[in-house]
Amino acid sequence: MTGWGRLRMLDGRAVNLDGLAAQDPSLGLAALWSPADPLPSLVISDGVVVELDGRRREDFDVVDAFIAEHGLDLTVAEEAMATDDVTVARMIVDPSVPRAEITRLVAGMTPAKLAAVVRQIRPYEITIALAKMRVRRTPSNQAHVTNRLDDPLLLAADAATAVAYGFRELETTVPVFGDAPSNAVAVLIGSQVAAAGALTQCSVEEALELQLGVRGLVSYAETVSVYGTEQVFVDGDDTPWSKAFLVAAYASRGVKMRLSSGAGSEALMGGAEGRSMLYLESRCVSLARACGAQGVQNGGIDTAALTASVPGGVLELHYENLMVMLRGLESCSGNDSLMSESDMRRTARTLPTFLAGSDFIVSGFGSIPRYDNMFGPSNLNAEDLDDYLVLQRDWGVDGALRQPTEEYILAVRRRAAEAVRAVYAHLGLADFDDEHVEAVVHAAGSRDLPEPDPLRVLQAARMIGESGLTGLDIVAALDECGFSVEAERVLGMLRARVAGDYLQPAAIFDESMRCLSAVTDPNDYAGPGTGYVPGPERLAEIAAVRQERSVADLRAEQAAYARPGLSCLGAAAVSNDPREVVIGVSPALGRSVWRTLSGLDVLDVLDELLAGLEEEGCRGRIVRVQSSIDLGQIGLAAAQLSGSGVSIGLQGKGTALIHRRDLTPLANLELYSVAPHVTREMYRLMAVNAARHAKGATPEPVLNPYSEDAITARYHTRVVSFVALERECCDIGSAPEELSLEVMDD
Repeated sequence: MTGWGRLRMLDGRAVNLDGLAAQDPSLGLAALWSPADPLPSLVISDGVVVELDGRRREDFDVVDAFIAEHGLDLTVAEEAMATDDVTVARMIVDPSVPRAEITRLVAGMTPAKLAAVVRQIRPYEITIALAKMRVRRTPSNQAHVTNRLDDPLLLAADAATAVAYGFRELETTVPVFGDAPSNAVAVLIGSQVAAAGALTQCSVEEALELQLGVRGLVSYAETVSVYGTEQVFVDGDDTPWSKAFLVAAYASRGVKMRLSSGAGSEALMGGAEGRSMLYLESRCVSLARACGAQGVQNGGIDTAALTASVPGGVLELHYENLMVMLRGLESCSGNDSLMSESDMRRTARTLPTFLAGSDFIVSGFGSIPRYDNMFGPSNLNAEDLDDYLVLQRDWGVDGALRQPTEEYILAVRRRAAEAVRAVYAHLGLADFDDEHVEAVVHAAGSRDLPEPDPLRVLQAARMIGESGLTGLDIVAALDECGFSVEAERVLGMLRARVAGDYLQPAAIFDESMRCLSAVTDPNDYAGPGTGYVPGPERLAEIAAVRQERSVADLRAEQAAYARPGLSCLGAAAVSNDPREVVIGVSPALGRSVWRTLSGLDVLDVLDELLAGLEEEGCRGRIVRVQSSIDLGQIGLAAAQLSGSGVSIGLQGKGTALIHRRDLTPLANLELYSVAPHVTREMYRLMAVNAARHAKGATPEPVLNPYSEDAITARYHTRVVSFVALERECCDIGSAPEELSLEVMDD
C-alpha cells in the first residue's frame, strides 16, 4: 500500500464528487470579476443614453439597447453613477439608511456600476444586506411538486402536503410534455385543500405556459429566462423585447410573473464573451427591471453547481439575489438546483438567505423525494425537511415552514386525492380506483404506486387541452362532486386575478387570502428591534418539531418496559467477605428506569454483572444508593459496603464504573462512559475485571468499540430526562438498601 491513508479516506467524501473548475475568465469561469468586464460609465445627451458601460450607442448589443431605453432612471443616473462604490455599499449595510433611498439610487445605475457596488460587500455583511433589502416583510417559500409518473392523484396529495408544511407557491413540471394540462389541474386542486391562497404554476414551453395561465389553470409564471449576452439570446431564439411582451401578456390576464436568470448559463452555452458571472447577471437583473417583471428567480438556478465550482462562486450566488432586491424586485432565491453532493456545502450555500429571509427563501424546495423531482434534485428536497425545520428551531428564525402532524398530513392527502379522482371522473378524463387512492395517501413517492397505465394521464391531459377547460370548469366540478370548500378556494384564486392586487412585486396570499406584497407588507428592517420578527405563536410553532421529547415521554416509554425482578431486602450492611463485590445502582434503576440508552433491560444488565463476578469466583451483592445520582458517589458508597472494598457503580442510563473504597469519588479503576455503546458482553467483562481487582489479580482492559456516532447530539437530551427521573427518586437522607434480583424468562 502506498500514499497517505487519510487522503484515501478524504477521497471518499461527498464533496469530492463535485466538479471544481479552475478559474478561466476567457470561458466565463470567473465569478466576481474578469479583465473583460467593462468599467462603469454612462453618458447621456439630450435625454438619450449614448454610452453605457464603455460602449457607444452605435455598438450597443440588444441587451445594452434595451437597458438604455427602458432600464435606467435618468433623473437619478448622474447622482448614482457619481456616488463612490464603497459609499453605496456602506449605505446598503447601514441600518440607519432607508431602504427606499438605496433603491432610488440603484435605479440610475448601469449593470457594471451595480456589480462594482455589490463586490464591496463582504461575506459576513451579506446577511445584513439581504435582511434589509428584501422587498416583502414576511418571508415565504416555494416548493417543487412533481413526480416521475405525472400521476395526478399523487401530484394533488403532494401539493396538499406542501401547503400543510407552509409553502405558499407550488411549481410543477412534466417528464412527458403532453401531460402538462393534467399536472396543472391536479396541482391547482391539491394546492387548495390544506389552506387557501397557494399560488401554482406549470413550468413548460412558454406558449403553453401562457395558455394555461390565460385559462386560469395556473396563477403565476417564472420560467421565462433572460440572458446576459446577445449570443445566448439568439441561441434561444429570443430577444429582450419578446420577453417584455410575455411579461405584459401575463399581466394583462392578472397572472403574477417574474423572470428567471442565473450566473453560469452564458458560460455553459459558450457565450459569456469572457465576462464575469456577476457582471452578466447584473445585466440580466437590469433587463428584468426594464421588462416590468415583478421579480427574478436567480441565484444560480440550473447552473448553480457551475457557478459554485469557481472561486467565490457561492458568494456570487448571494450577490445575484441581492441585486434583485436592490432593483426593488421580488427575490425568488435560487436553491432549486443541487449545487453540491456535500451536505456541508449545501447548507452553507443556503444559510445567509435562510437567516436574512427572502421573498422566497428557497426557490423550488423539492417537497417530494429527490427521485421524483423532475426539475432535477433541488438543493433541498423532501429528505431535508426535518433538517430545515430543526434549523428554524435552532436559530429561532422563521424559514416559512412548519411541522404538521402525521394525522393531518394523511387527512389532507386523502382529501386531495379523492378530490382529483372525483373531478377527473366527473369530467370524463380518467378513472382511479380505491387501491390507487390508498397507495397515494401513504406513498413517499411514485415508487410506492402501482404500475401505471402510461396512456391514462396523457389522454386526460389531451382532453383538458382540446376541450378548452378553464379554472371555472374546475370550480363547478369540485362543487358538484361535494368539494365545496376547495371549489370556493379555487374560485378565490380566480377572483384575485381580477382584483390584480397580487401583480405587485413579492406578492403572495396568506392562508386568509390577504395579499402580502411590496405595497401591503413592505420590509421595514432598520436594525435591531425592527423588521419582521416571528411572534410568540409562530415561535411556538417553529419550536414544535416532531422529534422533540420531554421527561414525560421518557417516563411513559420506560414504564412500558417495567417488569418484576428487583425486591428490597432492607438496609444494606457492611460486609467482611473478601470475595464480595457490591453492585451499587442509582436511585431510579428498577423504579422508573427500566431500559438503558443502549436498549438493554436493566435487569439483564444486572444479571450479566452477577454472572461475570461468579465466573471469576466472586459473589455479587446489589445495593441501591438512594442519596446521590452521581456515579462516582454511587460507586464509592457501594465500595465502602463491599467486603473486598471493590464495587461496580451502575446508573439507569447504562453508564458504569469499577470503584475502590480508598479512592476519591471522581477517581475510579475503569469507566464505561459511552452508555449507548455498552453491550451485554462488555458489562460481563467489567464484572470479570472487578472480580480480578477484588482478588488482586490483573484485569484485562476493555477497549471502547470504534464509533463515528454523534453521541452527544443523539443522546444528551435523553440523558437530561434520565437525570430528571433519577432526581425524582433521589433521597439525600436515606441509607443504601439491599436488593435481590430474580430475572424471569420472557
